[in-house]
Amino acid sequence: KMGVRGSATCVMNFDAATGFLVGEANMGLNYMFTMMNYERLGMGIQGVGAAQLSYQQAAAYAHDRLQGRAAGGARNTEKKADPIIVHADVRRMLLTMRSLTEAGRCFSLYVAKQLDIAKFSDEVAAKKRASALVALLTPVAKAFLTDMAYESCNLGQMILGGHGYIREWGQEQLVRDVRIAQIYEGTNGIQAMDLLGRKVVANSGAFLEIYCDEIRAFITAQEANEHTAAFLKPLADAVDKLEQVSEYIFAQVEDDPDIIGASAADYLAVVGHVSYAYMWALMLTASAQYQSDEAEAADDFCQSKNYVGQFYLQKILPRIDGLIQAIESGSDCIMTMPEELFN
Repeated sequence: KMGVRGSATCVMNFDAATGFLVGEANMGLNYMFTMMNYERLGMGIQGVGAAQLSYQQAAAYAHDRLQGRAAGGARNTEKKADPIIVHADVRRMLLTMRSLTEAGRCFSLYVAKQLDIAKFSDEVAAKKRASALVALLTPVAKAFLTDMAYESCNLGQMILGGHGYIREWGQEQLVRDVRIAQIYEGTNGIQAMDLLGRKVVANSGAFLEIYCDEIRAFITAQEANEHTAAFLKPLADAVDKLEQVSEYIFAQVEDDPDIIGASAADYLAVVGHVSYAYMWALMLTASAQYQSDEAEAADDFCQSKNYVGQFYLQKILPRIDGLIQAIESGSDCIMTMPEELFN
């Protein structure tokens, strides 16, 4: 296989074997999904783990590798070159990796919390609400976390340049290993179709409304918080755009049966980026509570959260505008090309 070397996976043939029914006939898919939500979240977490290691390696390399001079003048005058951490493009890649990975870790915990509430809560209403959020967000947790992890590992490999392709540095392994996470437990395209077709369109956005209402309630509750005020408007705007593009799809689906397939991947990415913006707002709210801590480590932690969160909202969240434009272009440009021209 590409990647996953040393994995105990194989092709198994069951010629002339005897099969035994487990449970009721025709209920296999239902039984499978009792574990599948956990498995899909687990694949997303695997992606986050690879992305985190890639970031750690790339950040360390960027501090050590000497190449060129800072745009504003030499930083390290005692040596012939500055470390590449001074270059804006390297910082862009590192901040992209970190902003995606930290938001992904937070989002995985958010979805895990909903899984726990749905399974263990004694409150019927809480279980019902959490189950709806699990249904809506599990495809996002599996697909978006692994898509963003693959992007991050590719950036980590890029920061190392030619060294990124050499086995001893570890980046090429991370790229190989995280690539299969986008395929395991249902390819990410299937996750996107599940999200848009079964979890959004099929119930006219009922699950989505629960999620968006929660985000808006958070925004309202934090309006007086000076530490998060700057993050609330971009988040509120992003939620509005998510609901608007959802309404667009609802209006198109009856006349355009291909709109779901044509839009699903882009739509999942929109939900993912809005979710990451929400996670950043939650993290920044939490980190603000540590601002009064006199410990230097706590100060560094809070400052880095603010810097990275600002980067995400200013440089990454705007991706949703292009994704929404692509969705609203419809399915014609995908479906009109004759099949025989795919050669």
